Amino acid sequence: MIPRRQFIQAGLAASALWGASGFGSWSRLAAQQRLTQDDLIGPAGTGNLTLIHITDIHAQTQPVWFREPEINLGVGEAAGIPPHLTGAEFRAAFGIEKGSALDYALTYEDFVALGREYGQMGGLDRIATVVKAIRADRPDALLLDGGDTWQGSLPALRTAGQDMVDLFNALGVDAMTAHWEFTLGSDRVREIVETQLAFPFLGANIFDAEWDEPAFEPVAVFERGGTKVAVIGQAFPYLPVANPRWLFPEYSFGIREERLAAVVSEARAGGAEVVVLLSHNGFDVDRKIARNVPGIDVILTGHTHDAIPEPVQVGETFLIASGSHGKFVSRIDLDVRDGRMQGLAHRLIPVFSDVIAPDPEMAALVEATRAPFAEEMAEALGTTESLLYRRGNFNGTWDDVICDALLSQRDAEIALSPGFRWGASVMPGETITREDVFNVTAMSYPAAYRTEMTGEMLKIVLEDVADNLFNPDPYYQQGGDMVRVGGLGYRIDVGAPMGSRISDLVLLSSGEPIDPARAYAVAGWASVNEGTEGPPIWEVVEAHIRSQGTVRAEPRSHVTVTGI
Repeated sequence: MIPRRQFIQAGLAASALWGASGFGSWSRLAAQQRLTQDDLIGPAGTGNLTLIHITDIHAQTQPVWFREPEINLGVGEAAGIPPHLTGAEFRAAFGIEKGSALDYALTYEDFVALGREYGQMGGLDRIATVVKAIRADRPDALLLDGGDTWQGSLPALRTAGQDMVDLFNALGVDAMTAHWEFTLGSDRVREIVETQLAFPFLGANIFDAEWDEPAFEPVAVFERGGTKVAVIGQAFPYLPVANPRWLFPEYSFGIREERLAAVVSEARAGGAEVVVLLSHNGFDVDRKIARNVPGIDVILTGHTHDAIPEPVQVGETFLIASGSHGKFVSRIDLDVRDGRMQGLAHRLIPVFSDVIAPDPEMAALVEATRAPFAEEMAEALGTTESLLYRRGNFNGTWDDVICDALLSQRDAEIALSPGFRWGASVMPGETITREDVFNVTAMSYPAAYRTEMTGEMLKIVLEDVADNLFNPDPYYQQGGDMVRVGGLGYRIDVGAPMGSRISDLVLLSSGEPIDPARAYAVAGWASVNEGTEGPPIWEVVEAHIRSQGTVRAEPRSHVTVTGI
């Protein structure tokens, strides 16, 4: 077992760099003058094997604003431990100074003020600069993509993911796994994997639904730094629950713990000195896998969009969480000797777009993918007086705007909007463009439906989603965050058992309690049911913003959270 002290020292080394750079009190200009690209990317690596991890980029090729969650609740054994820390608790756990660049990058407090100091983050051309710098030091570094890559923007939607496929081929990715990729439909996924992708598409847990046989390659084996490395892919296990099964009926998923253990054993028997799980399970699921499946050295975790500046150790397995939307790149240097991993050093590299220079080749490629849609994306729809964000267990202000749009444009009493984690923020005072709207709505099943639901059914829906999020067994956490609601208030006890978490439902327009027997007009979008009818959600949101002209969406208190 590798001593945790070794990893704490690596984290302290990174913290020392931040402290020496004096982030906290700088103006944005001073930050640009004194914080350098070399500071962010860091020195040459140790050991003899380097992994580079990116995940959950959601087709965001441009620098973005992206506010981290204010509420990220853990339940059961995960309560109060990473990644379920936010704000001051997060800073205290990792020794981050309030007001520093890392505070801005990793927490939510003072986001607007700090954003104006430190600027946007991400951008695929900046990521390319980081990757090339790491490979200049370690030419055979493995670049691994955790999935949710081909969905989440207007160009990706219009090209069925082709823009991201071309860009990630050019980036030099060595392997990937998947989640939202499958919402393009199984035919499109097969077309990309079989004819266009320049690297392996891995999914040890993806099976043919009819024959119950493996449907994709489970593992890719590489020789790097004199070391044999097995990279096992683990796609999102609950795709048929969280996304429309009818888009990929040929495939079944699941955690498949026994299958994973068998693939790990086979890799070891085949001579692998290091086993890496490239995962889209979500952090808490991966923490349980690390306990239950022996032989995995590193889990590169994704899906829950967590960014954690230090590895989390479970037994002899180390979990790396690299954030989302291109905000971070993880570099992991392994010391492999005598047939096994002897040490690990990790650096979570924040991609500050004003500091890291864009790579010219990638910038040109990105520009070419965006050019056919540039005029359409740039069209101004309105302005916002408030920060628009979507990230956290409950409604963000972008979610409230979408719910308000559903209420007004679809003539509904109650709005339901899915608890997606993807979607860039918009700063107060900025113009809301069509690109901004697509960044929070671009998907392949966008119909904004209008239906009737009884009060009893509304409670059942909320209870079901709550159990997907707050079940103390992570293997039963099958979705994103809580469904966002408009026109409806309720109380949730996250520590209560299934079926007993939701109470005190109120119709906000009248203040009356929700009647279990009454039917209410409900509007929503992203239904997993085939044949759902309605205009695409981006048209609904666009019409609402145009009608408002100026949007103001302050955080609301219509959900009362207890049991934490």
